[in-house]
Amino acid sequence: MTMPFPVPQPSYLSPADAPGKQKKWVWLVGTPVLALALAAPIWSGTLAAAEAAQPDIAAPVSTLPVEFSPAELDITSSQRNAIRSAQQYLAYSAFSRSGLIHQLEYEGFSTADATFAVDSLNVDWNEQAAKSAKQYLEYISFSRSGLIDQLVYEGFTRAQAEYGVNAAY
Repeated sequence: MTMPFPVPQPSYLSPADAPGKQKKWVWLVGTPVLALALAAPIWSGTLAAAEAAQPDIAAPVSTLPVEFSPAELDITSSQRNAIRSAQQYLAYSAFSRSGLIHQLEYEGFSTADATFAVDSLNVDWNEQAAKSAKQYLEYISFSRSGLIDQLVYEGFTRAQAEYGVNAAY
């Protein structure tokens, strides 16, 4: 009489050394390494693909390191981190000067460090207003005056808001 299933044979291999088994340490080490490898382009600041996908929006502020005069080389680490954070915010979204300072304060930077960081960047606030206006019009319908009022509410000056709306319409 034949048996429907083969009879298991004794094995001299330990369960960890069995050919079909995977070791847990491979997953424990491999998973974080894979996650870091996949996230590396995001952390490196390369936004070329995102910028190429949105050619109609004003180009983000340069994320190149800010150069300081010799008198300013003694900036604090908090100021340096605030500058980096401000650059990252501007790379992804439009901000008014006061809006960016408030955002940095919300993140825990002091008012002095946030103001220092924003003022140390070479930002065209008119272009930021135009970028913000374009972003609004992608999602919500606004009248010209309503969009100007919204940009002023966000912290842009009336002149910057008018420039931004004229560029977006």
